[in-house]
Amino acid sequence: MRFFPLLISFIITVYTLVDCARTDNSEIRNLPKWGWILLIVIIGTIGSIAYWILGRPKRQRPPGPGKHKIIPPDDDPDFLRKL
Repeated sequence: MRFFPLLISFIITVYTLVDCARTDNSEIRNLPKWGWILLIVIIGTIGSIAYWILGRPKRQRPPGPGKHKIIPPDDDPDFLRKL
């Protein structure tokens, strides 16, 4: 049971390393990809946390329920095609 925190730390580090390695170079923020990988490997869990806060690309969230953009008919290509 005392190895549980060490196991969780290892899993977080490996998951972050894989996520960083699979992310495109142009999407990573603040450091080049090789810099983040080096930081994650050397510092471990703290490097992983830094990557998730400072380096990971911002994901585009889909609009929530009821927050769909309303397009007026003169700008809607589907509506104009039906004319």
